[in-house]
Amino acid sequence: MLTLLQELIPTPLGPLWVICDERYRLRAVEWQEHSARMEELLHIHYRAEGYERVNAVNPGGLCDKLTAYFEGELSIIDNLPTETGGTPFQREVWKTLRTIPCGQVMHYGQLAEQLGRAGAARAVGAANGSNPVSIVVPCHRVIGRNGTMTGYAGGVQRKEWLLRHEGYLLL
Repeated sequence: MLTLLQELIPTPLGPLWVICDERYRLRAVEWQEHSARMEELLHIHYRAEGYERVNAVNPGGLCDKLTAYFEGELSIIDNLPTETGGTPFQREVWKTLRTIPCGQVMHYGQLAEQLGRAGAARAVGAANGSNPVSIVVPCHRVIGRNGTMTGYAGGVQRKEWLLRHEGYLLL
């Protein structure tokens, strides 16, 4: 059975769940108000092996690192360890999301092209939308072709805040 260590941390955008395994690899990062979505993804990815969620304080220092990100230490998330479930295609999309530099964005079609799957923008968008490790796997850095703030599971206002915080959008 997989043991998941969890803590709910305060952020400028609301309470944020930080969930990792016992090797301190992030398995989920999700806004408290979207807990049902997070629980559904955890169930989809880990029900076969079984899992339990256990409250912890700053497991692996991950909560401090995410807090530092919100306080302006933007590059601190670049090397945080993740271990996600998902299909091979989803994991490929999520891995590629981590290559988008802070302060830059990409549209869904560009992301599909980078993956060698030109024309698969919708499939990329679906994988992006099921990312269980928001912020660290920066799905907020993907925008619509025309520059619109589309498709962020945490809400468009949070997406805009994160992009401003990272220097892409001006205040």
